Amino acid sequence: MNNFLAIAIVYLFLIPSGAFAEASKPKLDHSLLREIIITASFRDFTILDLPGSISIVEQNTLHERNAQHIEAILNTAPNVNFASGASRGRYIQIRGIGERSQFVDPVNPSVGMVIDDIDISGIGNAGTLFDVRQVEILRGPQGTRFGANALAGMVNIRSNNPSEKFEASVNSGYGNYGAWNVGALVSGPLADGLLGRIAVQQQSSDGFIDNSFLGRDNTNNRDELTMRGKLKWLVNDELSIDLMSLYVDIDNGYDAFSLNNTRHTLSDQPGQDTQETVAIAITSTWTGHNAFELKAITNWSDSNLEYGYDEDWSFVGLCTGTPCDGWEYSSTDNYLRDRDSNRFEIRLTSTEAGRIAGRTDWVAGIYFDRRDESLERQFFDFDRFIADARFTSDYETENIALYSELITPVSERLTLTLGGRIERFESDYKDSRAVNASPDEDLWGGQVSLEYNLDNNTMVYGLISRGYKTGGVNGEAVGRAESNGFAPTVTSFLRERLEFDTETLLNYELGIKGSYLDDTLQLRVATFFMDRKDVQLKGWYNEGPLFVGYIDNAASGENMGFELESLWQFTEQLQLFVNLGWLDTEVDNFIVNVNSALVDKSGREQAHAPNHQFNVGGRYNFGRGFYGRLEVEGKDSFYFSDSHDQQSDSYELINASFGYQGRHWALNVWARNLTDEDYATRGFYFGNDPRKFYVNEEYVQYGEPRVFGANASYHF
Repeated sequence: MNNFLAIAIVYLFLIPSGAFAEASKPKLDHSLLREIIITASFRDFTILDLPGSISIVEQNTLHERNAQHIEAILNTAPNVNFASGASRGRYIQIRGIGERSQFVDPVNPSVGMVIDDIDISGIGNAGTLFDVRQVEILRGPQGTRFGANALAGMVNIRSNNPSEKFEASVNSGYGNYGAWNVGALVSGPLADGLLGRIAVQQQSSDGFIDNSFLGRDNTNNRDELTMRGKLKWLVNDELSIDLMSLYVDIDNGYDAFSLNNTRHTLSDQPGQDTQETVAIAITSTWTGHNAFELKAITNWSDSNLEYGYDEDWSFVGLCTGTPCDGWEYSSTDNYLRDRDSNRFEIRLTSTEAGRIAGRTDWVAGIYFDRRDESLERQFFDFDRFIADARFTSDYETENIALYSELITPVSERLTLTLGGRIERFESDYKDSRAVNASPDEDLWGGQVSLEYNLDNNTMVYGLISRGYKTGGVNGEAVGRAESNGFAPTVTSFLRERLEFDTETLLNYELGIKGSYLDDTLQLRVATFFMDRKDVQLKGWYNEGPLFVGYIDNAASGENMGFELESLWQFTEQLQLFVNLGWLDTEVDNFIVNVNSALVDKSGREQAHAPNHQFNVGGRYNFGRGFYGRLEVEGKDSFYFSDSHDQQSDSYELINASFGYQGRHWALNVWARNLTDEDYATRGFYFGNDPRKFYVNEEYVQYGEPRVFGANASYHF
């Protein structure tokens, strides 16, 4: 915490000392800080013009950090955290809100993730970053634009579009832990009015785990293939059609938890975390009417996922000849999911000629989404049948929504924005334990904001936004309790929670954005208070190695905080950046079942919600194409779960890179976590070690250790 306060105090005093003395600073090249256009909004806004707290990570930063996956850049944004419990950190929390895992039951995500208009929320292994133009992280409810999948915020990934001139590149990289990657892209005109782009990358790593029992160092490996294709057809002056295709094949191992809480495991049957996603999106844009632009978006995706692990984290014979002989068990747990999704959206956006009363811009749209997620779980049922078992479920959902947004100037300096969305949600759940449920409801959300331009450089805004997250079903918890003879009090407790309710959130936010010091300093500051109702929290019931998870509604929760982001072109050569986040959370009236006793967790901080985070550093341009980058990122401790009191340790990581960018060649030597810090990205609390007779204890999954490597690319 002392490091965080020192950075905040020094920086906040340092900026004003120069901000009011612009005449004494030499004027720099304005192009060094270019405008960044946000693609997640209905219209083209720069990051300094749109009310709301937004972080954007650009392509150059992705390259310099060697960010191959979304998990590698989340720590750069204030108040954004992630959880592993898988081969990647694919579960995201924004301002303390978001899921941390998925096992049996279907999950409606609190944080959405979209790649080129394709929704991959909840299946974030597909968040690879090859040939990505920028990653946009929107904090706070996005009820008007994205609806039910964006209660806490949204991650919007945009890949590069086809170029008007021919270009191509090949690249390759190597690193420690057996890491390597190779990729290529080609882009340019294919025919008159037709542009195309294709990008392919394969990356691989042995992972950061040594399996001492099997004598292998690749049981937690990464093997990831990404293929992107884009076509842009300029049919005529009024109509254009964009086609995007995505293929992601993730074939990763999963062997991350150790009975000894080290990077050395004892598993005799290591697991896997695989995902194969095929997706197509078509966007048609028609400008033939002088009053509005019409955009039709349709996409389809199919994802097959397999997630499994060695449930005992050990091998047969662990206890032979020791006091725990006869106590050990051996089993695996495997989840095979098939997710089909279809989406269609029509949107009308006003032109200057179509403004209401000549002054009010408007947007109106209709949205339809249908999703079918089927599950087959293969596991060893050692508490009922003492045999291999199979469980299946199917979860179908439909969302139909209408949305609209109005932007009107109240005065020369003041602008009012009103946005709203109404949504009908229907679902149908059934499983092989004869549990059936069909939650359905009407939902609404939106945003009201006021923007005031103090001068040509500074915009102050205030907003109130409402987000929502649909309810769901605890089919696994109820079915397992009833079929396996759990204690009557536990069974009754879970049966009352077969269906859980919709969570809603009101976000109150004040912010200031501006460009100063002759446009060499960009500053964005936001403070917020979020009032959560019917908070959906994950609870666990466990008896030694037996555990079952369920989602319950707490009465309420509060999340408040502060966010600062700045980019300062201090000299022609030196660019500085500071990103700070402070967060305070609380949950009220959340009851969990611990050893058949009800425990009230009211007043405690929410899980995966660190009190502070920071990312500070600089980039130096040495000239002649050479550059260096050094940054430090840090995070306060946080609770691993809402149902137990185990916490992570706070940590700071140092990252660095040195490279060359020429007309054709680009070289980059990079390193992350230079001091080889051990830090946790997921934690559990239960008993799984027969040598300790299954006494409850903390188990953690570690983030990446010190990793380093070099990349080279050639641009034609």
